[in-house]
Amino acid sequence: MKSFMGNKLAIAIFIVPTLLLYSIIVFYPILQVFFRSLYEWDGLSEGTFIFLDNYKQLFHDHIFYTALYNGLVFAGILAVLQIGIGTILALTIANAKFRGKKILRISYFIPVVLSITVVCQLWLAMYNSEYGLFNKIFEALGLSYRQDWLTNEKTAIYVIALVNAWQFMGYHFALLLAAAKSVPEQYLEAARIDGAEGWKAHWKITIPLMSETYKYCLVLAVTGGLNAFANMFIMTSGGPGTTTYTLTYLMYRSAFRVGEFGYGSAAAAFLVIECLIVTLAINRLIARERITY
Repeated sequence: MKSFMGNKLAIAIFIVPTLLLYSIIVFYPILQVFFRSLYEWDGLSEGTFIFLDNYKQLFHDHIFYTALYNGLVFAGILAVLQIGIGTILALTIANAKFRGKKILRISYFIPVVLSITVVCQLWLAMYNSEYGLFNKIFEALGLSYRQDWLTNEKTAIYVIALVNAWQFMGYHFALLLAAAKSVPEQYLEAARIDGAEGWKAHWKITIPLMSETYKYCLVLAVTGGLNAFANMFIMTSGGPGTTTYTLTYLMYRSAFRVGEFGYGSAAAAFLVIECLIVTLAINRLIARERITY
């Protein structure tokens, strides 16, 4: 093994093809996004070099700030609900005395494998202001309140985020459950001897030892929220008006509906930078030292 690891030719044979494939599929398109963002371009012609004018227009566009705010709201809701509920479920099921683990693990993960179109159509039916499940429940309870959350400018982005949080909560749950079960039992046993029982032991022992998994889940949740597109595309088409736009939706609208590929590329470039900054910040702030046991 040592002789193989010291063979630079062998290392290059394995690494170079992967780097080339990654560069062609990921790195080169990203560079093209930044390059095209400097042009006034309709996607077909040569385009006109305008340097940073697309970014100046972007920062003076009120839709951009709506999209930026919605992305942060989406990311915050996903992070709190997916990781929070995932943690509660994972620590509950990790308990050796808990029964019905297999059924619950499967049921929690089912939404993850469903098509996002199916999930959105399901929730559209539930949110329907005329015959939706929620209004039927209010009616059965004798309440006069009737929801119209998807058509309300103040609530639409929140209820859409709840749909995404529900669908992919099971993925975070699976990751957190695996992390919780990997914590050595003797640590929890020592905590019980010292008087820390149940959730107190988890708070003091299990959760800190899961910091690497929390970091990964947080990166997934936050970047997933910033990149949100499919849910609002299917459920509201960015509406009411432009109130559920995200940067991804703004990029789609600019490039494929209006034909402003340069402007759409500027929005995409800003999104790449935003996700990169968030990822670096999370990696810097959480789990600075890897815990080994």
